[in-house]
Amino acid sequence: MDGGEKRRVAIACQGGGSHTAFTAGVLSRLLRAEELDAYRVVGFSGTSGGAICALLAWNTVRDGTPARAGEVLKGFWADNAASTPAEALVNIWSVGAATMQSLGLLPVVSPYAAPVTGVEQFRELLERWVDFSRIDVDPTGHHALFVVGAVDVLTGKFRAFHSRRDRVTADVILASAAIPTLFRAVHIGEGVYWDGLFSQNPPVRELLDAEPDELWVIQINPTERDSEPRGVLDIADRRNELSGNLSLYQELHVIEKINELLAEGLLQPGGKYKQVVVRVIELARSRLSRLLGPASKLNRAPAFIAELIAQGERQAEEFLTALTFEQRWRRGDIDALLRSFADDVKLTSAAPFPQRGPLRGEQVREFVREDLAQVRMDLTHKQLARDRVVWSVQTRTSGADATAPAAVSGRAEAEFRDGRLVRLRLDAPPTR
Repeated sequence: MDGGEKRRVAIACQGGGSHTAFTAGVLSRLLRAEELDAYRVVGFSGTSGGAICALLAWNTVRDGTPARAGEVLKGFWADNAASTPAEALVNIWSVGAATMQSLGLLPVVSPYAAPVTGVEQFRELLERWVDFSRIDVDPTGHHALFVVGAVDVLTGKFRAFHSRRDRVTADVILASAAIPTLFRAVHIGEGVYWDGLFSQNPPVRELLDAEPDELWVIQINPTERDSEPRGVLDIADRRNELSGNLSLYQELHVIEKINELLAEGLLQPGGKYKQVVVRVIELARSRLSRLLGPASKLNRAPAFIAELIAQGERQAEEFLTALTFEQRWRRGDIDALLRSFADDVKLTSAAPFPQRGPLRGEQVREFVREDLAQVRMDLTHKQLARDRVVWSVQTRTSGADATAPAAVSGRAEAEFRDGRLVRLRLDAPPTR
């Protein structure tokens, strides 16, 4: 990280039921990271399960104890897991019923027809981990910003509860998590609210009120998949993923477009326009998701929750490693960059870059000094971290042809293991 003031970072947490235990793992690792010393966390936002994780992390940052975030997040999810025999039976029934409903084998029952809704039990769980009586409206922005997404069922208007204008209460979180097939709508003032998955998932636009230099998004719904969904559950799962990503990628596209216009000089920085680096940490599709479809997001089995948290911590570790690697690349610190490489690293490049590789050993050093040094990261586009980390990159063309474009654009795809780079490929972005 370059010297000077700390970079301001805001963290947005997508909703996705039990899958947001992954978010708990990511936040646990990020908020205790030494790398975060170079950043100031200025805001959190979330929807549904993402709102719960964001709330718990925000509350520790608000209290000046961010290193406790892991303890609090893991404690909440341990309490929420179906750990007793009775809870395990209810969990099996709930996931099984939801699976059969997706297959059309069981009718969907209105939560208003059920004598018990589970809302009060969930409220009690929230209040066990957060003292809402200590949280007041923060009009001066003394603390990090907190934004929660929900939708008013009656007006159809999206609502972003905003800690600088609204008091954060248990009802606000319950409103964001009120999945209409499971819970009754939550009444706040004159509003009647459903799950924020129907609005902003998660809120991004309002989170920019915190004036971040970087936006880190913890994404639960995978962007891509390898094969065409054909089965009923597979189709239902993909529909759920796509609908969950729709609002998020619309808002991120606006940020990227503003970044591009600023870089091209078509917008002047200052006022409400500034470049915001977007980084996405994405959950990989789970085996249970493939087997059960969207019903897996209801699964509270302790082993399933624990694996998601562990996966989040691993993904965050890779993200932090990639962040250090990026900083060395952007500084042009070749020696430090080479120290990031594993002994068995393999480098390749393909069109639109010069055809190289796979390179190993001394060839790697030559590649870094002669080829990679001519490539710069283009952070006007988002960085994506999942099984591999992907950046947009650009390089200047050489030669005397005056008609050649000023720059060649592509991507860099990196794979890290145990804190070291093991694979790096420069090539064109996928066309599909």
